[in-house]
Amino acid sequence: MMLKKLFAATVLAFGLLASLALPAFACGGLVAPNGAIRLSRATTLVDWHNGIEHYMTSFTYQGDVSNLGWIVPLPSVPLKIEEGGAWTLQRLSLETHPVVTEQNLLAAHVGASVSQAAVLQQVKVEALNITVIRGSGQEVINWATNNGFALDDDTRAHLLTYAKGSPIFMAAKYDTAAAKTRHQLRGDGSPVLITMKTAHPWIPFEVLALDGQQVQADLYLLTDNPVNTSDTNVTIGQSAVGSEIPGAPGFKVAFQEKMTPTLFHDLSTDRNMGWVRSEGWLTYLSLDAPAEQVTYDMGISPNGVIRLAPFGTPPMAIVDKQQQKQGLSTVVQMPLGTPQFVFSVVLLLGVCGVIVFWFVRARVHLRKS
Repeated sequence: MMLKKLFAATVLAFGLLASLALPAFACGGLVAPNGAIRLSRATTLVDWHNGIEHYMTSFTYQGDVSNLGWIVPLPSVPLKIEEGGAWTLQRLSLETHPVVTEQNLLAAHVGASVSQAAVLQQVKVEALNITVIRGSGQEVINWATNNGFALDDDTRAHLLTYAKGSPIFMAAKYDTAAAKTRHQLRGDGSPVLITMKTAHPWIPFEVLALDGQQVQADLYLLTDNPVNTSDTNVTIGQSAVGSEIPGAPGFKVAFQEKMTPTLFHDLSTDRNMGWVRSEGWLTYLSLDAPAEQVTYDMGISPNGVIRLAPFGTPPMAIVDKQQQKQGLSTVVQMPLGTPQFVFSVVLLLGVCGVIVFWFVRARVHLRKS
């Protein structure tokens, strides 16, 4: 579904589940024989719970070709690849855009493989022929070239860089003839759901950054706890809604709420979506930035903080390295939505407590002397 750097959300539940990743033609990105294809928008739903990530992605493109596909990196070998929900991404758009709904859904999750690399899985999802492979960057490039993927120099460079972080790739070929028989509209992708074992949610974004284009993507996260943009916000219980992610211009948290009974019903009753949980938080993030500014991939820490790192960083290292530097926080965390004045009062009481402690200690010391 996605082709050139469009890894963005094409795997399984990547968008909705905060616990996980995003479609893209990524790192190989959206590729077509004549290079006349343009990625319109990528949409991803990611869910992570107890070490399992569901990543679903879809995308829309502009252009008229008879053969196109994409290659994207994966953090691990998929446990399963299947059709994504028939209406899940649209329902999430309705939930997060209650007034005006723009139903551009996209995101494709892919991986490339190798010339002499191992072909791990082959699956057909609607009009997509998907292959999961393992190999070095050059092996992935060789495999892609031998299997009809048109790779330009930029795509080759990205595949080589991503392979330093993970040897697993997913490659998808879009069968336009099959799409016509299914009455799919030109330019629309098919939602792909990928289930994987991962220590933390991981979403590749740089794969969506096609040279000279504006990156526009929707990411839905479904997580056990609220997602936030900083450790400070988590500690004081302040919502990140409306704020940009540090270091990522144009990438902001646009919406967040607890899973509602109605939303749970609508999502969990969709095709292959029975894994959706009735508890947790839905977070919607929107990315709208020039391709040259999207140079990162994303992870989510155990306490729900979004972490960014240069693309090519090993998927789990995005979170693990920062956790090692900072250590696990032992600070008491206030509930999300704590009024600012309450935090101010608590902070003031804490300061007063420290002053009283030192004052009493000083008096005791003077008496002893």
